[in-house]
Amino acid sequence: MFWSLVSLLALALVVRGIVFAVRWFVAWLGRGKPIQRAAEDRELPREVRDAARELDYYYRLKGYRELIGKPLKLSRAQLHLLAQRERVVRDDRVNHMRIGWYQVVILFIVGSVGGLLLEQLWMFVTLGLTQGRYGLVWGPFSPLYGVGAVLLTLISLQLRRKKAKRWMVFLVSMVVGGLLEQLTGWGMETLMGAVSWDYTTVPGCITKWVAWPFLFFWGALGLIWANVITPWLLGLIGEPTTRRQVIFVLMLAAYLSLDVFMTLACFTRRAERDQGIPPKNQFEVWVDKNFSNQFMSHRFENMVIEGHGK
Repeated sequence: MFWSLVSLLALALVVRGIVFAVRWFVAWLGRGKPIQRAAEDRELPREVRDAARELDYYYRLKGYRELIGKPLKLSRAQLHLLAQRERVVRDDRVNHMRIGWYQVVILFIVGSVGGLLLEQLWMFVTLGLTQGRYGLVWGPFSPLYGVGAVLLTLISLQLRRKKAKRWMVFLVSMVVGGLLEQLTGWGMETLMGAVSWDYTTVPGCITKWVAWPFLFFWGALGLIWANVITPWLLGLIGEPTTRRQVIFVLMLAAYLSLDVFMTLACFTRRAERDQGIPPKNQFEVWVDKNFSNQFMSHRFENMVIEGHGK
C-alpha cells in the first residue's frame, strides 16, 4: 500500500513536470524575434468588436485582481456569457484565417498522434488488443489520420465559410473519408506490399478498404470536426508570431519528411528481401541491418507485408 501511494505520487510529479516543461517551451517559442506581418485591413462585424472589447475588459480585470491577490470569481451565467464571447471572436478569426504550411504541419502531427491513440484505445476496448498501430518507422504517428485531419480541416473550413448545411458536411466527409481509405489502402498494397486493414469480412463491405459502417463514422467525424474541432484547433494553433515558432515547425516538417522517406525505403527493402533481391548500395545495406524483417513485423504488428504473416 505504501509503495503504491509513493508510485502514484511519483507519477503525479512526473506528469506535472511534463506539463510545466511543455508550457515553458511554448512560452519560450513565443519570446523569439517577432515576425513582421501586415495587419489585415477589413471591417469587423459589430458583434465581433463588442465581444472583443468585453473580453479585453475581462482579461485586464482578471490580471489586476490576480496582481492584488484577489482572484476574480464569476457566476455560472457570467462564465457562459464569457464562453459565448470567446466563441464569437474565435470563429471570426478562424473563418478568415489563411491556412499555410505552418498550420498544415501541426494539423498533420495532431491528427497522426491523436488518431493513433484513439485507434489503439478502440482496439483495446472492443477486441482487447494492445498491438501497436504505427504507420511510420519512427515516432507515434499514423499518417492516414494525419492526412485525414488536414483534409477534414481544409474542407470543413470551406464549408463553414459557405454556411453549408449539416447534411452536406456529413456527405462530403463520407466521400473524403472513403476516398482516403481507398487510395491509402490501395497505395500501401500496390507500392509497399503491405496490408494494414481489410474490410472484406465486414458487413456492408464496398471494397477491400471501404465499408459502409466506416463511411458513416467518417461522416459523423466530419460533423464534429467542422463544428467543434476546427474552430478550437485552428484558434489554438493560430499563426506564427516569432521566428522560433517557424524554425521549430520547420524542424518538425523535416523530421516527418525523413520519417516518411525511411518508412518507404524500409517497406521497399522488406519486399525485395522476400523476393531474394540483394541490396544495391550501402544505404540499402544499412537499412537491411537496422530494419530487418523482425523489426518490421514487431513495429507494424497490425500489417501483413507481402502476404506473409509474422
